[in-house]
Amino acid sequence: MDEKIKSTMARKKIVIVTPAREGTLHGNRTTALRWANHLCAAGHTAAVQTEWSGGDQDIMIALHATRSHDAIVAWKKTNCSKPLILIMTGTDLYRDLAANDIKTLASLEMADQIVLLQPEALQCIPQHIRERCRVIYQSIEPGKALPKHLNCFMVTVIGHLREEKDPLRTAYALRHIPKSIPIKIMHLGMIMQENFKTEVQRLFEEDGRYQWIGQRNHRNTLRWLASSHLMVITSIMEGGAHVVSEAIALGIPVIASDVAGNRGLLGNDYPGLFPVRDEQTLAKFLMRAQSDPSYMQQLTKALSKRQELIKPEREFNAINQLVEKYNL
Repeated sequence: MDEKIKSTMARKKIVIVTPAREGTLHGNRTTALRWANHLCAAGHTAAVQTEWSGGDQDIMIALHATRSHDAIVAWKKTNCSKPLILIMTGTDLYRDLAANDIKTLASLEMADQIVLLQPEALQCIPQHIRERCRVIYQSIEPGKALPKHLNCFMVTVIGHLREEKDPLRTAYALRHIPKSIPIKIMHLGMIMQENFKTEVQRLFEEDGRYQWIGQRNHRNTLRWLASSHLMVITSIMEGGAHVVSEAIALGIPVIASDVAGNRGLLGNDYPGLFPVRDEQTLAKFLMRAQSDPSYMQQLTKALSKRQELIKPEREFNAINQLVEKYNL
């Protein structure tokens, strides 16, 4: 960032609270660290914490209205006149807020500004709060796709195994795809619920075209994605998945469940959306992608129209405009 511009800014001390622990690869942690980097690059100081431990910071940015509620309450109790910026997550929007969770609603009421990661999320926010909302797309450094596998059509599924991700739907779709079709599904992610442990092994034994390979570090995960022909995301709820933005940046075609978080990133008219939990339709999309180059070109073209939204400089400017409005 230009030093002249940086010198005109009031330097602020900012704490970013996320329930995702240090060292984890959860999307909330990735978002928190990226925001901290943007803020530090602008001349502010930013510390990422899982709980607010007190201090003389100027602004709190909290991810997750429900799980960061205690930190939000403590901040407002101690610093009632200081700004609180709340970043809403998928489970906030499509589970807790939908159920009128008391903590989620209270956190929304206390927030001075509310950040949504994709525009479809605005429909979930109570009408009287919407004027405090703004959309900031998650950014990705542009990368390059890697050479593709020649002996199979490689599909990646990237996501931890927990119920809201509907993580095995792509494996179930293989039941509707003839075994003569050379599709290979590689599933990256950590098992977060015990019931999935035996199921992934059973599915592999049922059809070796599906393989779960566990959690990988971010760099390795991106290499898997970049060398894939296609990525599938099957979530039941999403606030705006970071991995979808990564696929957009790399130009890797995506087949996605038709939920608000995916539509908000890919566009309402994106030609690769399938009904939630519908593995038969998902199977048809996979077979079409594997056999029809023109369809793959259609998906790639649709993604290219979204790449402007996820440029790092766009997110950098939006975040800094957000904090610079407060003259502390």
